[in-house]
Amino acid sequence: MMTAAHKPIAPPSRLLLLAETRAIWEAGAAVALWPLLQLAPRGDGHSVLVLPGLVASDLSTKLLRRYLKSRGYDAHGWGLGRNLGPREGVEAGMLHKLEALHEKSGRKVSIVGWSLGGVYARLLASTRPELVRSVVTLGSPFAGSARATNAWRVYEGVSGLSAEDPRRMEHVRPTPSVPTTSIFSRSDGVVAWRCSVEEAGPQSENIEVVASHLGLGAHPAVLYALADRLAQAEGQWKPFDRGTFGPLVYPDPARAH
Repeated sequence: MMTAAHKPIAPPSRLLLLAETRAIWEAGAAVALWPLLQLAPRGDGHSVLVLPGLVASDLSTKLLRRYLKSRGYDAHGWGLGRNLGPREGVEAGMLHKLEALHEKSGRKVSIVGWSLGGVYARLLASTRPELVRSVVTLGSPFAGSARATNAWRVYEGVSGLSAEDPRRMEHVRPTPSVPTTSIFSRSDGVVAWRCSVEEAGPQSENIEVVASHLGLGAHPAVLYALADRLAQAEGQWKPFDRGTFGPLVYPDPARAH
């Protein structure tokens, strides 16, 4: 008999999927709170590669990258058009971008990936850890079944590939060997939140926010946490201090499911 602990993770409910319309409000809140968001720690100028989610392009991460630039980072989009899955040339293109940013600056590059972009980020960190300073994922499905999302059919339709990809996931599921943060929301209407939970360790953590999936790249709480994480000096990683704002902004990610 299958116990509750071993039941497959189900995709988010239809109600949560409908609630994704919150993303419009979340983006508006970021604009309204822009002056306050400038109080977040400033960066040291290192490069940040931002990878978009499924069927999205660099346009979707424009506000996020604009914010990172305002905090002193050299933020870049991936420059590969719309994200239609790991089709031919995509992985090579991302790796080339990572190598180019590293070569130009002579410094390690942080990678921020939204949803499927976060899966790519972990894959890049697994492939070339010596080039990566840190990884931050936003609502990325790196654990559990590939079908524990409301987007797997879209993925298969636009990529022509199966959502089940054990070969790639062998490199994605293990925690990267660099400082790693997973930002997730239990009210995510696209990706089951349990699929975005990282195993906390000496340089890995989870940050929970109350947000939609489509709004993660613009939500004020995400932007602040992202700036805070990227501002850490190399070799001086510490877990995020959620107590600064309290549980209404950053709930305890380790609380009972």
